[in-house]
Formats: sequence, C-alpha cells, structure tokens
Amino acid sequence: MDTSVFVNFKEKVIENVSKVIVGKSDVIELLIVSLISGGHVLLEDIPGVGKTMLVKSFSKTLGLPFKRIQFTPDLLPSDLTGINFYNQKINEFEYREGPLFANIVLADEINRATPRTQSSLLEAMEEKQITVDGETRKLNIPFMVLATQNPIESYGTFPLPEAQLDRFFMRISMGYPTREEEKQVIYKNTSSNIVDSLSKVVQEEELEYILENYSKVTITEDVLNYIMDIVESTRNDAKIQLGVSPRGTIALYKACQSYAAINGRDYIIPEDIKKMAPHVFNHRILVKGISRMEDGEKVIKDILGKINVPTEEI
Repeated sequence: MDTSVFVNFKEKVIENVSKVIVGKSDVIELLIVSLISGGHVLLEDIPGVGKTMLVKSFSKTLGLPFKRIQFTPDLLPSDLTGINFYNQKINEFEYREGPLFANIVLADEINRATPRTQSSLLEAMEEKQITVDGETRKLNIPFMVLATQNPIESYGTFPLPEAQLDRFFMRISMGYPTREEEKQVIYKNTSSNIVDSLSKVVQEEELEYILENYSKVTITEDVLNYIMDIVESTRNDAKIQLGVSPRGTIALYKACQSYAAINGRDYIIPEDIKKMAPHVFNHRILVKGISRMEDGEKVIKDILGKINVPTEEI
C-alpha cells in the first residue's frame, strides 16, 4: 500500500476546493475521509454558510457526476429512484433514472421531506442499490449522499429518526467563517461562476486505488481496545440514553483507517480516534434532554478525556 497516493489525493482535493470554500480545510478533510470510507454525511448548519457550494466544489474537484435534490413535503420516493413509464413511440415500458443515479447526491433540507420519502433513501444509502417495481438496480460506485438540514428552524419539518441518523457516517457543521475569511469570500464572489471554473484534479485510477486499498490500514490490539472502551462508555454513561451501535463502532474504525492513510500512515494511532470520534459519534448517541450537535460532540469529548490512552511500547 502506497500511502503517498493518499496524501497527494488529500492535498490536491483540499487545495482545489479551497479556491471556492475559504478556511474550511478541516471540513473538506472530513468529506474526504467519508468518501474513502464509503459513508454519507449530514451537514447540519444554518442557511448561507456555503453547504451547497462545498458539495458542488467537492464533486467538481473529483470529476464525479453530481445531482441536487431539493427536499419538500410533496416529494415522492419515485422522484428519487426514478419510474417506469410507457413509451408510446416504441410501445414498451422504459425506465427513467432518478437523481440517485449519480456519484455524489446533495439532499438539500432532507428534514423537509415526509418520513416515507426519507426512508426511500435508506436502501440506497445502506445497500448502494434501489428497487423499482420489483427490479433491483445497482447505483454508481462511489456513491455518497451529502444531506443538509437547518438545526434552528423546525416549522414544517420532519426530524430524522435515530435509525436513519445512524445511516450517516458523520454529522458535521461548517460554522461561521472568521472575519478575514469572510472578507476573502466577498472578494471571491465578485467573480462569476467560480465553481464552474474548477477543474478535475483526480484521475479515475487514483480514486479507484484509494477506495480499494484504504482497508489495508492496520490496528494493534491495544488501540482497538481503546475504541471499544470509548464505545462501551457511551453505553454506560449516565448522561446518555442511547449509546453507540455496532454500526457506529465499524464506522469509527473505517474513519480512522481513512484518516491514517491520508496522513501518510498504514496503521491507526490513538490521535486518529480522538480526531474522528466526535464527528462519527455525535449523532449516534441520544443525550438526555439534549438534541443539539454541539452538545453531543461535547459529551463524546468528555468521554475521551476520561479514558486512558494506550501508549506506544518502546
């Protein structure tokens, strides 16, 4: 396994996306980790901080087909998956693909759709396939859903249930830019079609190599036990009503593998776990009396602060 390919991939993607999205290299890095790990991301933030622009820039940088779906209460599952329609010209039924047949899908304001439509995403996200009229069709690889939701506004929304939240690999927030970053954003926005001017910087063979080889990153027994100590603490903490599921444990392991690889290592260290755990776990726990993302991250960080970190043997 050549870790330099991973490092080069990370640097190229961050540099290119940063031409549009200023000062968010840490967020871009989390998207890279999720893509490599085969996961989906929930971007939970207030309107106007650049979530849509980030996703467009990310897909353009990778050179992957991108589709945007605006979720509304009247959106139907068939609007996502596609339909079989009767073509009168050829007197046969034809299948018209829905927007899920893209590599990167932006599900904008996902909590505005009804639970029925939200759940139609589950099979696509988990199985990388959809079923229409009894016929199963495979989706493109890689397949990544980046969903957005506004945590402030609750009128006319349908909150995602825990079962669907657990399908997301990470829940992250972009946050406000600093004063200087926001000034740069103003200057950049004076040039039109800045996203359209972005060029593809990743070759297909390069992405294929990364997706096939990230799982070769290894972990020692001590570091694996460190992951298990964190997971078990979420299940036994008095503040937490619902702890991390086994799916969450696997997600953290995969995230650490990807994060280690893009940082030039073929093995996981405790610092990888400390970095990834708050983003992978914040939506997989149910904290008593709290539903905000920031509070979930704080609880995970508090747990990390209490657990002994394995030290390297000399």
